[in-house]
Amino acid sequence: MSSIFNPPSVRKPFGQYNHGLLVPPGASLLVTSGQLGIKPDDTIPADLEGQAELCFQAVEAILTEAGMGFEDVIRISGFVTRREDFQTYMAVRDRYTKEPRPVSTLLVIGGFTRPEFLVEVEVTAAKVF
Repeated sequence: MSSIFNPPSVRKPFGQYNHGLLVPPGASLLVTSGQLGIKPDDTIPADLEGQAELCFQAVEAILTEAGMGFEDVIRISGFVTRREDFQTYMAVRDRYTKEPRPVSTLLVIGGFTRPEFLVEVEVTAAKVF
């Protein structure tokens, strides 16, 4: 189990995340590539919520294959193309995250390699086996 750090000298987190997590010695580390909201048949939902769900489903599949789950995720980095989508993204993220809540970064960016992509998610997970 990771140690949680939310010092009183730092403003409390804005949402369901922690400012810092310390990974215990001997933990296995998993780092994912950014996952996009695209189905195996190459279809892409038109809305951010649908794409974000696919991103987190892809992350879940990778975690499962590695013998891990969302409770092992220590960091989430999210990228959206429209500022107005951040609440929707966070709602989807919060449905997937588990205690201890990971550290989290969300950036609004200019775009992805294809204009139909609205969100990308990458995670880091750690687990002592």
